[in-house]
Amino acid sequence: MQTTSTISQKLAQFFCSLRYEDLPDDLVYQLKTFFLDWLASAFAGVSQPPTRSMLSLAEDMKGSSEATIIPTNSRHLSLIAALVNGASSHVREMDDLHRQSIFHPAASILPAVFAAGEKGHVSGRDLILGILTGYETGIRAALAAGKSHYEYWHTTATCGTFGAAAGAAKVLGLDTGPFVWALGSAGTQSSGLWEFLTEGAMSKQLHPGKSSMNGLLAVLLAQKGFTGSSRIFEGEKGFLKATSDDYDLDILTDGLGETFHTARNSIKYYASCGHTHSAIEAALRAWSDKHADVKDIQSVTIHIYQEALDLLEAVEANTPYLAKFNLPFCVATALNFGHVDLDDFTDERLDNPEILRLMDIISFQANPELTRLYPHKWPSRVEIELANGKRYKGYCEYPKGDPENPFSEKELIGKFNKLCGNIITKDEINRITDLVLTLEKVDDVAEIFNG
Repeated sequence: MQTTSTISQKLAQFFCSLRYEDLPDDLVYQLKTFFLDWLASAFAGVSQPPTRSMLSLAEDMKGSSEATIIPTNSRHLSLIAALVNGASSHVREMDDLHRQSIFHPAASILPAVFAAGEKGHVSGRDLILGILTGYETGIRAALAAGKSHYEYWHTTATCGTFGAAAGAAKVLGLDTGPFVWALGSAGTQSSGLWEFLTEGAMSKQLHPGKSSMNGLLAVLLAQKGFTGSSRIFEGEKGFLKATSDDYDLDILTDGLGETFHTARNSIKYYASCGHTHSAIEAALRAWSDKHADVKDIQSVTIHIYQEALDLLEAVEANTPYLAKFNLPFCVATALNFGHVDLDDFTDERLDNPEILRLMDIISFQANPELTRLYPHKWPSRVEIELANGKRYKGYCEYPKGDPENPFSEKELIGKFNKLCGNIITKDEINRITDLVLTLEKVDDVAEIFNG
């Protein structure tokens, strides 16, 4: 007979009793910024092939209208909304990132939480609690899974499923028993492998879509009495033993209510893989205000942590999407244009002569000192040498958007405008940003798109 609480039971007991009043004001504000940032990414994916494929599938399955498909502001079954919104919000590589757990929370968690909120017509305060519950559970699962998990498993897909389930369970008011079942059913659906990356396959967008959908499915089933394992994390055939060689069970429950790992989340500034950001910013720091011509650059050396190269080194910039994961392309773009934005990833840019020249003279190597700092920091050092022998160096530990180097509210709204400006009207942009930044005053979150 089981005499001690399982990890899932401890998580459920804590989050089921958590009240809005328990959250620090600064954390509430952060959660609203994460939600607004996610909405921007979900809108921005509307024209991308993976999103269009999923929208076509959703149209074929048209049924209930209980939740919003954000890119097209259409209504559908909550499960389908979670699927499409998860994919769309990940495709432009502008969704948020929790550095230490190597995890994108928003794309995998917020589609489920928001769809559940719309389905249940809950208040903004309840949605904020659901966001916190989902983020905290997903991040803790990713931290617990350790670095070995990330070698084969896409954490955003695997651990995101737990976060999606926990957040939706909180929003829909599940008691501790069904909350535990939902985590168990989420864990048994948890999947997502890295093999897609070198081919640039669309599976990466399937990952957050399915983690959102599967997490919400687990909750809706638990509401109906569908049971799931209570030992999905620590069991002999559970999630962590199956997918990690260096897992840490204690991280899942240590400091609940005292340590909010969610507060260490980052918002992306550059439109590329997060592992390229510190190199981009180090290059910009090295090159800014030097009053030299980029054509005078003779060589660029990128020193970076080993794990970045493990993931990115084999990726060639064969398509605009793959270029987001190609270090030389991203750094060459930064040096040549002074930015790495959505519009920098086009077929024309792949053939740009100066970008190609810079890519040819860029080299990169793993640095043991920088590797030791990972994943607490994702640092890079860039050295630029000119034809006349002059050298410039730049170093970055915390690129723009990290909690140590955060967005201002003006910058956050600016990013929202940049991602959504060609998709929705200025009036709608203003209405949505105002609602989200005062989310605690919203009586029914369905008003965000149907007000």
